[in-house]
Amino acid sequence: MAVNMESSLGPLRLRHPVINASGTFDVLAADRVLAADLFTDFPFAAYVPKTVTLKPREGNPPHRLYETAAGLLNSIGLANKGIEAFIADDLPRLGRLPVPLIASIAAEETNGYGRCAGLLDGRDEVAALELNISCPNVELDGKALGCDPFLTASATAQARAATGKFLIVKLTPNVTDILVLARAAVEAGADCLSVINTVHGMALDPWTLRPALGHVTGGLSGPAIKPVALRAVYLISRELDVPVIGMGGVTSANDVLEFLAAGATAVAVGTACFRDPLLAVSLVQELEHQMELRDIATPGELVGRAH
Repeated sequence: MAVNMESSLGPLRLRHPVINASGTFDVLAADRVLAADLFTDFPFAAYVPKTVTLKPREGNPPHRLYETAAGLLNSIGLANKGIEAFIADDLPRLGRLPVPLIASIAAEETNGYGRCAGLLDGRDEVAALELNISCPNVELDGKALGCDPFLTASATAQARAATGKFLIVKLTPNVTDILVLARAAVEAGADCLSVINTVHGMALDPWTLRPALGHVTGGLSGPAIKPVALRAVYLISRELDVPVIGMGGVTSANDVLEFLAAGATAVAVGTACFRDPLLAVSLVQELEHQMELRDIATPGELVGRAH
């Protein structure tokens, strides 16, 4: 049977349902070193660059990455050039991509989300905004803003008031009940939810027996967190009537199938991009093959099948 891989995420029209997770694929750097014309034949159906903040951030001290048995610990600390430099230096080039651009923003205080959203609202290059509310926040003494329903709602509402663009809120799994945070974001104006960000973790250097990361703790991603992510996608998509971007441990077409069946409308690949930046190419091809074997004509027919 013929398979139509086209999908949609709110107003965004996608060639297929696979996108990248923020901070895991730098297209500007990859375009310089890979033997591929990424600005003509881009592997993902939408592009999410690394998170930007109002002011430049140096990030956390090294070491920032540590590979585990089934994933990767990272403690980057949102290192970035700041939103003004992002707009001046990166947006003109990113606007040449043949896919929708989803800008990821974060702030140290809730009003910063509104300010960042306002600065990007008038930019035609940006198709949607993703609020990264999983970063440490000064209003919570260093804890993630996304752990608090009131602050989650406040950040979302301020961004909503500042932009008419499709608004995505990225949720942290490091809470007792992720549905509480999901509802808070949706009720405050989120159009879509990204589920999930990394899981808190740490590692010790096997020789010194001291923390392997310079920041001591970090965020665990990769195959180890897939069951946690699938559960969150399933629960949220069952209870709330908004599209969900599923992510967490995606390495194969079967993983994409499972996230779609759990209720995701689109699926993001993250840590696996470090090993193979062009993984999405073969992944989408295999996904189409698996759908054909199952007599599934479109990704939309898969969404929520597990329910």
